[in-house]
Amino acid sequence: MAEDKSTVGGLTPTALPCRLVVRKDKGPAEVVEFLVAGLEMGQQVVAMAGPTCLKDLARSLTESGLRPEALLRTGRLIFLTAPDCLTQLSHPEQILQRGPLRRTVSVLRWVSDWSWAYANGTDPATILEYQRRIHEFVRSLTALSLCTVHCEKLERSSLLAMLADHRRAARCDRHLA
Repeated sequence: MAEDKSTVGGLTPTALPCRLVVRKDKGPAEVVEFLVAGLEMGQQVVAMAGPTCLKDLARSLTESGLRPEALLRTGRLIFLTAPDCLTQLSHPEQILQRGPLRRTVSVLRWVSDWSWAYANGTDPATILEYQRRIHEFVRSLTALSLCTVHCEKLERSSLLAMLADHRRAARCDRHLA
């Protein structure tokens, strides 16, 4: 699978790492590795993506020998369907009190797939604001984070703009963006 990667932050919880993986192939191999590693360590894992991507992740997890239905039922794996979940996440206190996320876990893994936003022609400023909101929420959970997007045909200038936007959105100090 051909990929371009940008790493934002280090590996310590205080650096609040987030990697951006731009996939040229549809297969979510690196995403699945990230999810499986967390599940095997007993971490709670959250995947926010469009419905097609979530189905692909579930199928890939099954192929990896895991049972996504059971993991979803027990709350070890959480699928949030974008863009519908974004309104829920704009009120983090509600999702943490009544939702499936547990603050008691030591480490949480969070995957955000932004393919749905780039594929449907969402305005780049809107995508940046969505990413800022998600990164701010994920930072409050001190989660390990991975952002991903599938782009078959992406010009160099568009790729660079996407990487720059991700860095801005992932910064710890929102006022620097």
